[in-house]
Order: sequence, then C-alpha cells, then structure tokens
Amino acid sequence: MNHYPVLTAAEAAELIQDGQSVAFSGFTPAGAPKDIPRALGERAKKLHAEGKSFQIGVLTGASTGKSLDGALALADAVKFRTPYQSSPELRKSINEGRTQFFDMHLSMAPQNVRYGFLGPVHYAVIEACDISDAGEITLTSSVGAAPTYAHVADKIIIELNKFHPDMLRGMHDIYEPEDPPYRNPLPLFRPSDRIGSPVIKVDPKKIVAVVHTDAPDETGGFSEMTETPARIGRNVADFLAAELKRGLVPKPFLPIQSGVGDTANAVLKAMGENAGIPIFEMYTEVIQDSVVDLMRTGKIRFASGCSLTVTNAALQDIYANLEFFRSKFVLRPQEISNSPEIVRRLGIIAINTAIEVDITGNVNSTHVLGRSMMNGIGGSGDFARNAFLSIFTCPSTAKGGKISTIVPLVSHMDHSEHSVQIIVTEQGVADLRGKSPMQRAEAIINNCAHPEYRGILRDYMKLAGSGHTPQTLSAAFGLHLEFAKTGDMRKVDWARHGV
Repeated sequence: MNHYPVLTAAEAAELIQDGQSVAFSGFTPAGAPKDIPRALGERAKKLHAEGKSFQIGVLTGASTGKSLDGALALADAVKFRTPYQSSPELRKSINEGRTQFFDMHLSMAPQNVRYGFLGPVHYAVIEACDISDAGEITLTSSVGAAPTYAHVADKIIIELNKFHPDMLRGMHDIYEPEDPPYRNPLPLFRPSDRIGSPVIKVDPKKIVAVVHTDAPDETGGFSEMTETPARIGRNVADFLAAELKRGLVPKPFLPIQSGVGDTANAVLKAMGENAGIPIFEMYTEVIQDSVVDLMRTGKIRFASGCSLTVTNAALQDIYANLEFFRSKFVLRPQEISNSPEIVRRLGIIAINTAIEVDITGNVNSTHVLGRSMMNGIGGSGDFARNAFLSIFTCPSTAKGGKISTIVPLVSHMDHSEHSVQIIVTEQGVADLRGKSPMQRAEAIINNCAHPEYRGILRDYMKLAGSGHTPQTLSAAFGLHLEFAKTGDMRKVDWARHGV
C-alpha cells in the first residue's frame, strides 16, 4: 500500500475543484466519510470569505452524518444533492432553494449514474477498513452505492478508517448487474445467498490519495420507546401473526423489510415478542439495533442489508463477536438490497413509514404540507411496489392532536393506493386488499384515524357525495388549509371550503 499517496484530509480536499461532482460512500451515517467532507466544508468557508465560488454536486448511497451533509450544508458547499438525505442543515438549504435536491428511488441511483443520466463523477470518496496494492477495497459498515461510484469516478480518494477492523473482509457481497440491453437475472434466491465479491476491485492507478482516520460512525441512538410506537408495533405483529394463522402468509413465514427509526425498531421488537411469529429472516436496507438483539435471542436467523446502522455500542459488540455474526448477516449494494426483481421473488413483507395517508390509501412519505421536503422517498417505493405485503405505519396524529395523519387527500403522493395494502396506526389496522375506494375510506377512518377526527372525515365523505372515489376538489385540502390558518386541523368547518 506504500505506493498510494498519503495525504491529510485538508490536502485531499484541495484536489476537488469548484463545480465538480463527488460521490461518497455510506448508507445512513454508517460507512460515510467524515474527515474529508469536513475539510471540504472548511475549504468552502475559506474560499467564500475570499469572495470565491466553491460548491460541489454530492451523490451518496442514502443519508449520511453531520460531518458530511451537515458540514457541507453549513458551509453552503452543496450545489445539488441526490438521492436521499436526513440532515437538518441540508434540509433547510433544500427548502430555501439554495441546494437543488432530486429525490430518487435508492435502487435506481447507481444505475442512473452508470447510464450517465447524472453527468460525470469526478471523484469518489470511499471509507474503507483495508485496501490492497491491487486495488481491492474492503468497505466498513455499509455498502450503499460505493461499488458503482468507485467504478465510474475519474479518481478515487480512500478514507482509511481504522475504527473498523480489517477483519470485516468477507462481510460484504459486492455485485453489480449488467446494464441493458443484456442484463441477466440476479442469481439470488434466499436472503443468505452470496453472489459477488467480498471487496470492490478497481484499477489502483485511479486511487490518488489515502487519508488515515479512526473516526466512529455518527449513528445516533434511539429514543426511549413510548406507547404510540409500541402500540403500532404490536398492531403490526398481531396482524402478521393472524395472517400466518389464516394461511395468507406462507409457512415458515417470509423475509421482512423494515424502515429506519423508532417506529421500525418498535415493530421489530413486537415481532420478536409475539409467539405467533416464528423465527424469521430479513431482506432489508438497514440493520438496526433491534435486529442485532433478535439475532442474539435467535428470533432472527439471518439479515441481508445495505448497512449496519446501529449505535456505536452495538457496533463494537458486533466487532468483538465477529465470528458469531459472520453467519448472521451480509451487506450488499443498494442496487441489490432494493432490487424490485429480488423483492418480488423472495415475497418480501415490506413495512415502511408514512408522513400522512389519505382515506383511499395514497401515501405521502416525503413532504410536509405538500411543499417542504423532509428526507426523501428512500427505498420505500422499491419495496412497496413489489412486496408480497405492503404495509405503511404512522401515528394517527401529530403536534399533540392538532394534525391528523389521516386526511381526505395527501398533499404530496409518493405511493399510490395501487401500491399500498395495509395501513397501521396505534388505533388499529386497515386492510385495503380487495376493497373499492369507498370501502378503503371506511376501513381507514374506522380503524386508523384518531377518534377526534373520525367524525370530521366522515363529514367530508358525505360532502364528497356519490362517485367511485370519495373526493371533492373544493374541500380535499380542507384539513391542510385549516392547519395553515389556525394551527389545528380539528377546527375545520367544511362550509368554509366551498361545499
């Protein structure tokens, strides 16, 4: 490895020029570079103070940590960003129009880069725990889109992070599909199948710098579980156990995909505690603390994911017991973890979160009041549109009851009613399969809406009158407009909305 130039983070940042596109490894803060993007932020601040321009295009696997999205956004150094983010600083820049953000299904990001749809990638900045003289890169706690970015980029900078042991070699399964028109089937038939290489293999001449670091992942902890997500989790688990008992879910169960966050952790915890749910496997994006806990109890047999998005305490526990976990999980590129082909083949049960749901089953998972971007669609569409069962969860209210997450019409639609089968709130479960729009509305209002809003939503349906779908254009956004005006959807007066 002596022939690779060893630079400081600041020196590596000097290689990257204004207006260039930089692709970073990482999927969530797991596996995302830290020192180099921080140095880029400092460089941007210095140049801006001198009256000079410095902004770059930023591509990643998904969201990242505060040292990447946060530092670059605070330095006003992000010209455009894709495919997903969760940084408060970057979100502010996006919603103020200072950063152009294009939301994208995570399975499509790598192929769109290979197709040239997003222009050239000048640099790939990849976090690794090891690199060989032959250009074999061993990744750290995620894969994301790093293989594609490393292959298409003009030049590669390695952030060699010794917080992660080089014994991680063998925990990754790196596979890139062929591009059309001669794309072959993906030969993966079980979550535990391995179809690729343990490392990314690149031309070593492309590696122009190595920066040494030992910075831990910036993955935060989870909030103490409250009653609302706990009830949502129990509702999901009880529903799945009942479906299995009815014979509508095949024995011995199906692989689970679960989103990220407190509700997702609550769902998995409840599934682990439910005696009606057998030992199961996961085929998902993000492996969280709850997955690791259920591996230790034996409830989860195996997990295929794209990242280890766990607390650092949990990550250190995994690293201290790698021999135990080697047979328990594998990390893949997001193009494979989120592949619609594989999701459909394996019969995934997909469980994702919504910001709001309307009475016919359309889901908004990205925008607040139809205008302000929250995080992005992520991989929810990859899974929901192809799942054996497509489940969306959310609390029935927000802001202390001033907002109903069940509304007449979503203010932004990410998942249409055609891709949504089950809605779950802490109030209950609405099974939308085989139901007309009118029947869907009744099921969602009766089972998922908060009691304070059921009458309001039923009154809206009366106003909507007859027709195939219970909607009236003059009042469809009545709850949203009421919240914008008074700060409380419960104050809605349908007569004021032209009906």
